[in-house]
Amino acid sequence: MTGTRTRGVTVTRYATERTGMSARVEAGRRAAGRVGAAVARAWSATAETINPAGWLLVAVAAGGFAAAFAWGWAEAWVVAVAATALLVLCIPFLLGRHSYEVALEFDRDRVVAGTDLVAALGVRNVGQRVSLPALLDIPVGEGLIEAHVPLLRAGHDHRETLTIAAERRGVIAVGPMTIGRGDPVGVLQRDHTWPDVQHIYVHPATVPIPSTSAGLLRDLEGVVTSTIVDSDLAFHAIRDYRPGDSRRHVHWKSTAKTGQLMVRQYEETRRSRIAIAIDLDVSQYQHEDEFEMAVSAASSLGLQAIRDGREVVITASAEIPRHAVERVHSLRTLPTLTPTAMLDGMSGIDGTEDVMPLPLVAGMTAQEAEHLSMVFLVTGSRQPLPSLRKAAVAFSADVTVVAVRADAGAEPAVRSARELTVLTIGMLHDLGHLMLRGSV
Repeated sequence: MTGTRTRGVTVTRYATERTGMSARVEAGRRAAGRVGAAVARAWSATAETINPAGWLLVAVAAGGFAAAFAWGWAEAWVVAVAATALLVLCIPFLLGRHSYEVALEFDRDRVVAGTDLVAALGVRNVGQRVSLPALLDIPVGEGLIEAHVPLLRAGHDHRETLTIAAERRGVIAVGPMTIGRGDPVGVLQRDHTWPDVQHIYVHPATVPIPSTSAGLLRDLEGVVTSTIVDSDLAFHAIRDYRPGDSRRHVHWKSTAKTGQLMVRQYEETRRSRIAIAIDLDVSQYQHEDEFEMAVSAASSLGLQAIRDGREVVITASAEIPRHAVERVHSLRTLPTLTPTAMLDGMSGIDGTEDVMPLPLVAGMTAQEAEHLSMVFLVTGSRQPLPSLRKAAVAFSADVTVVAVRADAGAEPAVRSARELTVLTIGMLHDLGHLMLRGSV
């Protein structure tokens, strides 16, 4: 019995020692992990702080010390010590924290292409000490604006006005802003970033065109079609009564003359609903300015239709992966609830090769948008007429189809075909003149 208990105590002691050893190993692993993470963070901060000129000094110092120890060159000692001293002298410029409060306010967040945007920049020192001069980097789209912040005492601020040129249509992202503190030589630099990003919508240029209620679609309630129905507003003819016809449509004078029940027939009227399909295939345009003209023409048509109270549908092909262009069909619809929403959507569209051709866009538009009265197909000068006709036949016969071709520098012209009317504009202002002529 005694030997059995002794063996049990021994086994328990060994198990306890193994458990304690495993705990120490696990604690060692955790400590090593924390040390490794700290070293990685320190190395990352160091790598972000040292500029290319600083890395050159580090390489020169390391090479100088190596040559001095290996061959005892006095020149190597001088070079190594000088490089090290310069690095050490640059460190005090990084001491302290950034105590800035930065504000960038724009006079407006929506502009028309070709205009300037004014912004007010304010930098305030909210710390308790004097802030050394710094450089504020403001990314603006693909460009960069550098603002020099002077030496600021505690509680003082610096203000200046920035002018941003919005030359082309698009959505400009402003930010995130970064302020840097470094030495005069440019060896070391420490940055602080404000993550806020503002978006500026650069709308396409538009021109006034005739009101759709005064030319293209004359009645405010709807446009009369060739479809004959039993109940509507536009009277068409009188026919014999058939079982199931409503007694409300009986024409009693004709019934009294013929001795048989006669009922009225009407031409169906539809509410004016306009669709605008934009061709985003860059291969159909000679250059980028021609594509911008097409976008501006589509924007002008949509803007006037919205102002006239029409129901507007603006469609374009969504971008499709290149390997699936011929197999995948995707349509995007732009917002048209308000003029601002429509122009914001126009600011974000881009031409590309990975889109559906215009005939497919027209076919999907015909499926998605019902009861259309008029359709505008906006494309470039390289779009052939057979392709436009193919796009036009996707809509029913009672829908008026107008193709607007942007051809920079060409003479404005109107060409009528059986399926559609083609308007060729050499400049944006030609669109209003052609519409005013009443050609559509």
